[in-house]
Amino acid sequence: MNISEIKWEYIFNIELAIENFGYVLSGIGYTLLISGLGFLLGLVWGFILSLMRISENKILSRLATIYISFMRGTPTLVLLFILYFGFPFIGVYFNAVTAAVIGFTLSSAAYIAEIIRSALNAIDNGQWEAAMSLGLSRQKVLWKIIVPQALRIAVPPLSNVILDLVKSSSLAAMITVPDIFQNAKIVGGRENDYMTVYIMVALIYWGICSGYEVLQRKLEKEFGSY
Repeated sequence: MNISEIKWEYIFNIELAIENFGYVLSGIGYTLLISGLGFLLGLVWGFILSLMRISENKILSRLATIYISFMRGTPTLVLLFILYFGFPFIGVYFNAVTAAVIGFTLSSAAYIAEIIRSALNAIDNGQWEAAMSLGLSRQKVLWKIIVPQALRIAVPPLSNVILDLVKSSSLAAMITVPDIFQNAKIVGGRENDYMTVYIMVALIYWGICSGYEVLQRKLEKEFGSY
């Protein structure tokens, strides 16, 4: 292709972007809700899975291993389609937002479980033995000594999970959630200018992720001092 043939004026129409910025941004609530709840609920379920994974009970450990393997090997979009379009065939109905939250929770938990498991295993076993020799129960050792140290190790990779969730939340548009990306698709179709709106969307997601990166650095500093 000859560079002179490129229609540079269609790459980014700033007037169109300014005019429709408010409408596109109106979907940010759904983006933050889905990614935020998906991460928080995934954190809880992922922590449970990590404990199952390192459990001496072989059945629990095996079940957790299979779940983690399946979720990490299944595209999130497929999971969303199963929840939103597939489940109604067996009489189970979710609205689009609920299906998205459940889907991202189930998916993110698998990655979070492996992060937490690795962080827990990174703590020297001698700390378990020393604490339990002082008469502390296994539960107290876990929550008072091991978890605080493991959390410090887990913060950077967990931050990557939430950043990925923010970006992946755009997949919710495929099941009709009116998030940022869905609104951008509507504007692009109406104005016949997808290039402008998609660049605008990229900048919006970049801004959101940059905010989370600032929070990540603060958390790392806080746990570092701890």
